[in-house]
Amino acid sequence: MTVINSYFNQTTKAAPLAVFRIFFGLMMFISIIRFWANGWIEKLYIEPTFFFSYYGFEWIKPIGNYTYLLFIICGISALAVALGYRYKVAIVTFFLSFTYIELMDKTTYLNHYYFVSILSFLMIFLPAQQYFSMDARRKGSHDYVSKWSIDSIKLLLGMVYFYAGLAKLNSDWLFNAMPLRIWLPGKYDVPLFGDFLHQEWVIYAFSLGGVIYDLCIPFLLLWRRTRLFAFIMVVVFHVLTRVLFPIGMFPYIMIVSALIFFDARVHERIIEFFKRIFKIRTYPPLERFDASRARGRNLHKTQKWKLTLLTLFFTTQLLLPWRYLLYPGELFWTEEGFRFSWRVMLMEKAGYANFKIVDRTNNETFYIDNNDFLTSFQEKQMSFQPDFILEYAHYLRDHFAAQGKEVEVYVESYVALNGRRSQPYIDPSVDLAKQEESFKHKNWILPFEDEIKGI
Repeated sequence: MTVINSYFNQTTKAAPLAVFRIFFGLMMFISIIRFWANGWIEKLYIEPTFFFSYYGFEWIKPIGNYTYLLFIICGISALAVALGYRYKVAIVTFFLSFTYIELMDKTTYLNHYYFVSILSFLMIFLPAQQYFSMDARRKGSHDYVSKWSIDSIKLLLGMVYFYAGLAKLNSDWLFNAMPLRIWLPGKYDVPLFGDFLHQEWVIYAFSLGGVIYDLCIPFLLLWRRTRLFAFIMVVVFHVLTRVLFPIGMFPYIMIVSALIFFDARVHERIIEFFKRIFKIRTYPPLERFDASRARGRNLHKTQKWKLTLLTLFFTTQLLLPWRYLLYPGELFWTEEGFRFSWRVMLMEKAGYANFKIVDRTNNETFYIDNNDFLTSFQEKQMSFQPDFILEYAHYLRDHFAAQGKEVEVYVESYVALNGRRSQPYIDPSVDLAKQEESFKHKNWILPFEDEIKGI
């Protein structure tokens, strides 16, 4: 307990946390503007008539044209976070609104949306408003914060990278360079090096380099001697990723997030730059840090419950990616335990799903045109993900039940994984209308006819 108290009583300059708050809020604000400007709110949340839900969150749905208001609230709260204006209200509002947006439709799932949600949740408990913020201007500035508040962000970023690296330790990625072997040759129009992206050695270099980067970059950022080199690698890696793959703002978010690993002097220079550009006047801190007073001090009750909650948070983040071990079969094939585990860009799947309806009242059989119910994007995602297929089957069952029909729902489904030939995916003899969604293994997924070795 003495060691624990000693660590959690350590303090450090507040500048890194303030800079992180500013860049995080600005990145999120730009992301919301970009999402709106591209017309994706209309395309993804207004036009569809059916939305795929996360298990346990079926009650979260788009709210029609009020969805625009939800994005406005999310954008304004992100800007307020950047400014440090009513920070606690702003970060809670951002977390709730962004997470609601993320949960509205499972079709739009991306690892970096999940990252933003859990990062904003973490920031609720961090004193990011105490320095260089509008709140600090009103209430008084504090130039020191608890060291653990900055270390917690480093820990979360390190986990994201390290788990992404562990996930790449599989035979498809290492020995077959899949799915990069499929993706990279199609990028021949990329300036300067597009002509090289079809060459075997380049593809394998990208594959091996990705593993080494993800596994090593957290430790290189932590070590002062390699930090600058590591940050340059972060910039190169994420800029290259952004050029080659359409993954939105995530590369830029990771670049600015990596700044948290630098010493406070770097962040103080960034803040001085902001002061000069925007002619911001700041005031001396309310209270200077007294090291002798902090030493030997027991944790305050408020801090204890915060740390207890954050311990549970990080324990969950550490264990969640391993839940796939509870399921039989190949993870990339069944996708049971795949999401929320930092398995980024590891597979190329394409599927075909043809739904057969059997009307039990008259034994009539007919097939569904998926375009009558789903957008092309929804149909693509549904065709190779079992929980999507099951939810869509239930939707079809309920759709015909509303017409007074009692139906059985079967699917003829084929899926191709990482360049392999397509094979049957769902047992066509199983009536999906009778199968219930749960965390249990879906035994109506047909076995994978190959093997992918690895973590």
